[in-house]
Amino acid sequence: MTRPAGDVIAVLEFLDCRTPQIWFKQASEHLSELLIDQANCEKKAAGTALSLLYRYVDRSHLLQTLSRLAREELRHFEQVHKLLENHNIPYRHLSASRYAAGLHDCVRSSEPERLVDILLTGAVIEARSCERFLGLSEVLPQDLGDYYRRLLTAEARHFRQYLSLARRYTQDRFDEKLKELLAQDARLICSQDVEFRFHSGPLAQSTRDR
Repeated sequence: MTRPAGDVIAVLEFLDCRTPQIWFKQASEHLSELLIDQANCEKKAAGTALSLLYRYVDRSHLLQTLSRLAREELRHFEQVHKLLENHNIPYRHLSASRYAAGLHDCVRSSEPERLVDILLTGAVIEARSCERFLGLSEVLPQDLGDYYRRLLTAEARHFRQYLSLARRYTQDRFDEKLKELLAQDARLICSQDVEFRFHSGPLAQSTRDR
């Protein structure tokens, strides 16, 4: 196993826990769901960045940072879509996991707290994605493993960008809210799920035996 770079180590130290190892074993058994859902996640990440550009037009630094991030997320979508074609996996509709919605349950409704919480949620999602890319790079076929290794740097950078933006616009309760989101992330990715997704928890045994 290759030792992660320093920026990836920072991501691992940021999270409250690591993904259960059983999830990585299940990933190799659910390759189509993994890649399709990742493609959907890349589109959603770009969409989130773009929605913030439309909503917060008076924040120049945010606009410049998230514009670049949105373009990169769309490139990642294109790359994953190509991987689907290479593996003869049709791109199809797939229901969303409970992960992102579970994190957004923690977002406050008033401003500027709402903006800060959305940015912190973005940081947590990017950190978890980076951690999973690292684990997937070790267990999947070589072409996919190599691709996930190449994604690590970008995902770690997105994590830092979201976290930096959140600190820039926060007024209070930053550490408290971050701790809440990290605890929610840990609950969601460690508890069992009934469907395999890129951000799901491990599949329940009864579901796997169907």
